[in-house]
Amino acid sequence: MDKNANSAWGSDVVADLLRALDYPYAVIVPGASFRGLHDSIVNRLGNENPKLVTCLHENHAVTIADGYSRVTETPLLVILHSNVGVMNGSMGIYNAWCDRRPMLILGATGPVDAHHRRPWIDWVHTSKDQGALIRSYVKWDDQPASAEAAVESILRADQITRSLPSAPVYICLDAHMQEGKLDRDVQVPPVSRYKPAPMASASERQIVDIDRALRAAKNPLILAGRVSRDMKAWQARIAFAEHYGAHVLSSLNNAPAFPVTHPLHVLPPAGDKPSAAETDLIAASDLILSLDWLDLAGFLRARTGRPQTQLPLDTQIIHASVDSALHNGWSMDLQALPAVDMPVACHPDALVEQLLAHGGARVSRDGRSSPAHWRKAAKKPAGTRFDLRSMADAVAQWSANRKVTFARLPIGWPQDALAFEHPLDFLGKDGGGAVGTGPAHTVGAALALKGSDRIVAGIIGDGDFLMGMNALWTASNQNLPMLLIAANNRSYYNDEVHQERVALQRGRPVENKSIGQKLDNPAVDLSQIAAAQGFETQAPVMSASELAQALEAAARVVGAGGRYFIDARVEPGYMS
Repeated sequence: MDKNANSAWGSDVVADLLRALDYPYAVIVPGASFRGLHDSIVNRLGNENPKLVTCLHENHAVTIADGYSRVTETPLLVILHSNVGVMNGSMGIYNAWCDRRPMLILGATGPVDAHHRRPWIDWVHTSKDQGALIRSYVKWDDQPASAEAAVESILRADQITRSLPSAPVYICLDAHMQEGKLDRDVQVPPVSRYKPAPMASASERQIVDIDRALRAAKNPLILAGRVSRDMKAWQARIAFAEHYGAHVLSSLNNAPAFPVTHPLHVLPPAGDKPSAAETDLIAASDLILSLDWLDLAGFLRARTGRPQTQLPLDTQIIHASVDSALHNGWSMDLQALPAVDMPVACHPDALVEQLLAHGGARVSRDGRSSPAHWRKAAKKPAGTRFDLRSMADAVAQWSANRKVTFARLPIGWPQDALAFEHPLDFLGKDGGGAVGTGPAHTVGAALALKGSDRIVAGIIGDGDFLMGMNALWTASNQNLPMLLIAANNRSYYNDEVHQERVALQRGRPVENKSIGQKLDNPAVDLSQIAAAQGFETQAPVMSASELAQALEAAARVVGAGGRYFIDARVEPGYMS
């Protein structure tokens, strides 16, 4: 059939709309419930815009789309096979929800009209309300019953997922609708008329009040949280902090919001555990401006040792965020409720832009003492131990003069190890606390950055690798340059820490903490697993010097368009 002819089948209409909406890829695990749409993408569109990206598990399909949007801040298309595919992909969907990532997920169901169902298989792949499986952690879902309804539904879903705050959306397409021959012409309207609205802005009154408060403060602090990867917005945040002379703190929970080498970024990016320096910084600040800081209340409680409701009265708090638009009664990813003097219901990038445009003289804080900057140049690892500290020092020295995007870093990574000076230097942690997402996040980032001048690297734990390792096959299948490093302590070590804590509380043997946690008997050969997915690899590295050599080999392979895996056999333990 002439692919430019009028749509002949229901799924052709959907495919035409997806192309009009400019989705470059459709990440899939094939399934018969969307065989109609699959045919339309391949045979009507020529497998271009969108191009099919095949995966070995639905959870990895979703997580690759998550990793892609961490770079581009635009949604990818994911197609899941009926109820079983949604159930397989549900953890990835929840993770993308917690990460506030845009994503268009198309699912499918067997024919809703039972008269059209094939025996057995269509019945077990049909459910009356498939969206209910994930409704608590998607922004919107729908199940259109006709080609015309599918057009409106997908247009609405695309608009909703691209509107801030972002989150996944889900559309379930009836198999019979997809495969039905049309007796009418169904048009795709101009998609430019269905764009999302611009970012919400603060009121003029709020801008005046916030400007006045920042100027009056003696020691203002900016907590730079969930903001965009846009370089213009990055530079605006730098100009904003310099204009008001405010100290800045960012977080390893999120992608970089501010260059950590800047003199105003006075401490290493905050981690999960509070430090004495962070406590002192909070105590010295008489105004805190939160740019959508993740878990503002929990962070301040941990750094002050008291409920946020009992913070000193002279600590004024301004919080710019639109995240509450997603808060519901099912998921507690909304975190603790912060006490805020000035809540601002706008995106933090919009607030920064407005305050810079507001004008006024630059604030001079020459009389204020400022701590010596914490950041030192990357150094060679010292000593003979091969722990996360020496591993991080080797990685820091290797990456110091390269453009590297770290798609993920493992639990316990030293906060002061890497010099984030670009919004794509790091893409943040796993927002939903899942295990097995690191490989697919890295693959998604590599898909987004293919053809760029950046090396995409993921550093993950061995448990994360083992649960997500077959996502690497998709990287090889799509010929994506990337580096993956496993910080391999041969254990589900995070849970060893938990078991030790419980044993100490109960006066029981701490030495039993590793029972049920160790990944040995037999030891898992991570390198062979990676090689089976098409990655170049080598024998496990046992020291920082061996890691340094392996990283140079990896740079050559990835620079030439290949894929490399390093099994780094580190000692168990986390860095404080």
